[in-house]
Amino acid sequence: MASTSSGDESLRLCMFDLRRGQTEGQELDKILFFHPADLDFSTQLSVIGLSEGLITFTRLFSPEAACEVIEAERHSHVFYEAEPDIWMVMVVEKNKETGAIWRIDALRRVLKEVHSLFVMFHGSIRALIEIEPTGGLTRSQLYPFITDYLSSKPFSPNLAHGIFILFPSFNTFNITNCQHFKSGLALKTAAVVNCSNLFVGKKLQLPNFRETLRERGTVKMLTLARDTALEVQSLVQVLDSCAGNLRCHSMVLFQDLLVSTTLSADDTVNLFTFAVMRLTSQALSSGASSWSYLRKGTGSSEVSSRSTSAPLDSLHSGSGGNHMHNVIRPLQNDKWTKGKDGFLMTDIWGLETGGSPDSAIPTVWLQQTQERVYLLAYQYKRLTLLLLMPTTSIVNGDLSVSAVKQQFIEDASLRVLKIEEKISRGWGGENAYHVKGYRYLVVDNDMEVSRASPSGKVTTLAKETLLALNKLREEVDVEKSRAKRQEKDLEICIRAKNNAWVIARVTRGKELYMALEKASDTLLDAADAVGTFSNRYCSGAFLMG
Repeated sequence: MASTSSGDESLRLCMFDLRRGQTEGQELDKILFFHPADLDFSTQLSVIGLSEGLITFTRLFSPEAACEVIEAERHSHVFYEAEPDIWMVMVVEKNKETGAIWRIDALRRVLKEVHSLFVMFHGSIRALIEIEPTGGLTRSQLYPFITDYLSSKPFSPNLAHGIFILFPSFNTFNITNCQHFKSGLALKTAAVVNCSNLFVGKKLQLPNFRETLRERGTVKMLTLARDTALEVQSLVQVLDSCAGNLRCHSMVLFQDLLVSTTLSADDTVNLFTFAVMRLTSQALSSGASSWSYLRKGTGSSEVSSRSTSAPLDSLHSGSGGNHMHNVIRPLQNDKWTKGKDGFLMTDIWGLETGGSPDSAIPTVWLQQTQERVYLLAYQYKRLTLLLLMPTTSIVNGDLSVSAVKQQFIEDASLRVLKIEEKISRGWGGENAYHVKGYRYLVVDNDMEVSRASPSGKVTTLAKETLLALNKLREEVDVEKSRAKRQEKDLEICIRAKNNAWVIARVTRGKELYMALEKASDTLLDAADAVGTFSNRYCSGAFLMG
């Protein structure tokens, strides 16, 4: 029987390290993050012990395939190996009455996004553990970061129902493509950052079937006219030269759409995700437009800063007491403002350079170049520019941030103004990519880019259609998992209960999902409609022979 849902018991989300806590009496060492943090340690260890046992057991049968999901009668247990032997696990309750219907791949993408963003700001978790083997440094950064993430995700107006995450009774397991469970573990007293207050009176929102025409972990591109694209290319060249001979990277966004990037695909996705959450004109304009996985309930409407600012005591009783760490919380709300010069400012990073004019400079870690870079953000109306330059340039005294900003204003500000005006004139608004009669999602997995029908248009779909789309995507996920690295063309058509057609086509790393609600359409009519869409908007990429 599942435990009842209360404000601070509605979520089970944990991260643990299989290389730690394998000695009797040291079991707590493996816990890197757990929500709710104020649960007794015996309960935390039972959740992690079960997860550890399932991972170890299933590896006996599938050493090369990581555990992805365990389906119980009433719950789904979602696994994600963020780094070698570092696992994240989410437990979600199945409840069709509350709309708690989701795809496992969508939930795993949430875990992946949390980890990717954390690494972008803090570096790898394994590297943090190596810096301080007690794990205190790692936990002090993970607890506030994940909590800020959960309390700062955008709210989607088409999410009409809450999804509750509960601790299950572990019975009737169905192991699906998964990979040592311990009991009677000795406990030690430990103090952890208490994040539970952030969830009081609130419900956790997760991606459900109503978001099936969205793809997390991709960027949305803005289509430009040829002359505008040439001007953007010229601007990028100017941005690259703002730091003299030093190699810089840049990213340009118009509202929440990507205009240009010189980063790798993975780095682009991570920085784009953060920019849309915190840096774009929409993110800065009003708190009402920012959405959250934590929807306000009858409880407190304010998030207590005390819940993430408390120091984390060492789990090792003999290590000499408390360890205070400089906790950086880049996902905090309302921490970015626009300065008079157009550059965005924040005090999240504190005084990085001893109180000089170049203090409080945000930094991020780039995966491709394996280097830490300073992040400068400039904004003019709906255009946001991100300039990234190596931190070594400041440390070595080769460059000052003030000088780079001044160079940017002199060389690029006028170009930015003209480009913003030109894009705005040609911009079709929120419904710019709406195609009459179609509700669609196109994904390019190689480029990590997606395009979809506007969310406002997707909300017009009937619930039966959305549920059919969700089932369709589940079937595609299963087929892709079976095929693994092999290229495989795939087409699936489903007739929904309301006679709508939902269709998926997968070919050469690209995916198309579509809903057609014209009840009179036959399968041939639906196939023709998909072919027409593919020819007009996808260069024929989804024509099946």
